[in-house]
Amino acid sequence: MTVDPLDVLLEELNSGDTDAAGRIFLMYEPYLRMVVRRHLSPGLRAKFDSRDIVQSVWADVVKGFRGSGWRFANAAHLQAFLVRLTRHRFIDRLRQHRLAVSREISLAESTWNEQLVAQTASPSDIVQGDELWQELLSLCPPEHRDVLRLKREGAASAEIAARTGLHEGSVRRILCDLSRRLARRRANEASGRRRTS
Repeated sequence: MTVDPLDVLLEELNSGDTDAAGRIFLMYEPYLRMVVRRHLSPGLRAKFDSRDIVQSVWADVVKGFRGSGWRFANAAHLQAFLVRLTRHRFIDRLRQHRLAVSREISLAESTWNEQLVAQTASPSDIVQGDELWQELLSLCPPEHRDVLRLKREGAASAEIAARTGLHEGSVRRILCDLSRRLARRRANEASGRRRTS
């Protein structure tokens, strides 16, 4: 009778071998990413990608093995558990981003292109643009400033990803996160001005 290599790895994982956890992760990652991608709409791809979900699931699994003493009888049991956990994590992320996705409008589908007419910037526009740039730089972690600089130069997400070595979904997430931070800061400032007046 042949022994399934996955069952051997599972035994090692059950006995606390963290190297086995990494090897099992590499075996299951493509399948679990497929489970997520099957339900990932284009609007959600800008917020997170399948790799994010699978990595966060795996971090929980490793914690569960170390801290909670999780054990699985066989590879099929582990796979069923991972699929269920991955789907639940995906649903959590979907709930977090549902409102934002429902409010976004694609520039390709809008009439904004017709409304955007190139004009020479006034001196006040230049000053406001410089102030906004400085504010964005202050909100942006140093490791993401290349992404911001390339975006300012007009590079598309795919080009930024190619030039920085990041995943395209990560580039979009970095820019969305920065936009949220800016909106939050401005909302807090406006709230503070209303309280003092």
